Amino acid sequence: MPSNSSPDPGWARASFTLPRAPDGSDAVYLAGNSLGAQPHAAREALLSAVDEQWAAVGVAGWEDCGWWATPQRLGDRVGALVGAAPGQVVVGDSTSVQLFGALIAAARLRPGRHVLLSDGGHFPTDRYLAASVARLTGLELVTASPDAMAPDAGTAVVAVPAVDFRTGERWDLDAIVGRAHEAGAVVLVDLSHAVGVMPVELDALAVDLAVGCTYKYLNGGPGAPAFAYVAARHHEVLDPPLTGWTGHADPFAMTEAWTPAPGVGRLRVGTPPMLSMLALDGALGVFDDPDSPDIAGVRAASLALGDAFLAALPPRVDVVTPREHERRGGHIAVRVRDADGLCAALARRGVVVDARPPDLLRFGFAAPYVTLDDARTAARELAALL
Repeated sequence: MPSNSSPDPGWARASFTLPRAPDGSDAVYLAGNSLGAQPHAAREALLSAVDEQWAAVGVAGWEDCGWWATPQRLGDRVGALVGAAPGQVVVGDSTSVQLFGALIAAARLRPGRHVLLSDGGHFPTDRYLAASVARLTGLELVTASPDAMAPDAGTAVVAVPAVDFRTGERWDLDAIVGRAHEAGAVVLVDLSHAVGVMPVELDALAVDLAVGCTYKYLNGGPGAPAFAYVAARHHEVLDPPLTGWTGHADPFAMTEAWTPAPGVGRLRVGTPPMLSMLALDGALGVFDDPDSPDIAGVRAASLALGDAFLAALPPRVDVVTPREHERRGGHIAVRVRDADGLCAALARRGVVVDARPPDLLRFGFAAPYVTLDDARTAARELAALL
């Protein structure tokens, strides 16, 4: 990764197309924690895929254009952002599909245990799928806050987010993984609100499995494919529940029985969604271009944006996100009386954020395109409305 570790926030703003404010100017776009802004390179890659690949060569694109290898090639690019050595990440399918497969595969790594321990405040997909997986596998679903989890000898899987999707609180993965492994459990981390905005050292932390989306801070576009990580030590025994043809050791042999592909490739399920995959391919250049900062630099810039926002807020504003850097993710949440109404009112003033019921406004600090002026403007407009 590049080594510039202290960039100015908004260093890549000219590489993005931002939504428009009502007056026709660029909006102050602080919703990248929900859907990232559009990188020019993503649009160019998508147009190239349509006009110069699909239209030009048709089905030959799977080999001639390298489409078939894209899930693992992109996996290694994403893996570099989350501290994963090559060969441990695959991209494709939705976050829900990746999470379902990872939860069951994780449970199968610990046969004979009976508890799935999950964050009670997890993102809805994580909660719904944990409940479904518990019913399918016969596990008992137990919920707790990540910082209060106490896995024991009956715990098969500990499923946590790296960052709380509502409050933006960053959880201490080192401590969580340590407690889980001491009890013999497997750890599955959802990185959707962390990847692309803060360092996550999956290998160094000894995380077992992880999933994450690519349409937030990675700017892959609406519905961009998700990724899954499996530590290399589990590869040869990993037993995924979705045994799709592209995860077969020899997919074009069309054999009667499913034989898993070596390594993380066995997590591939269906035909890769190539147009969205190639849009993501273009978007990732924001992070691994030689002139871009490393992920530590991205984190420093994001924190600087959050600090500027907090400093410009009046003391009466109820900030629910921890102010300490080590406890903060990429977005800051404030509690207000009418979150939906204020979200709409801010949009009319050219500030795009999002609301989470019943009373939270979230301000996302995607450092490549958000500037310090943006952060201060958002704080001033919120204060004026309040």
